[in-house]
Amino acid sequence: MRALHHLDLWVGDVASATGEWGWLLGELEWEQDGERSWRHADGTYVFLETSADQVDAPYDRLRPGVNHLALTVEDRPLLDRLRAESSAHGWHELFADRYPHAGGERHTALYLESSEGFEVELVLGD
Repeated sequence: MRALHHLDLWVGDVASATGEWGWLLGELEWEQDGERSWRHADGTYVFLETSADQVDAPYDRLRPGVNHLALTVEDRPLLDRLRAESSAHGWHELFADRYPHAGGERHTALYLESSEGFEVELVLGD
């Protein structure tokens, strides 16, 4: 049984978010499962949506709520490649001066931020 069933991300700009998240999740071998949905091999899925119920305010990961999403990466060459290619796909690298150990010397990860301010931590799997 998987630990996380799914994650819905409410985004302000569906087209931009689909391009950014679609590239990243595709590179991590999540399969596109619909126009705005990607499914991991374990069955977990991520869905991007906008809603009339959304508050018209920019996302701020520093407010109470979810700060970031951490996903595993299979190996260091993939992590390095994602770092090199991320800006061409709308992502901004966080903590670039401390890559790949911004989370500490024993933690290898890449921290990215989408154009809407969503942070993703790509962690080298054990």
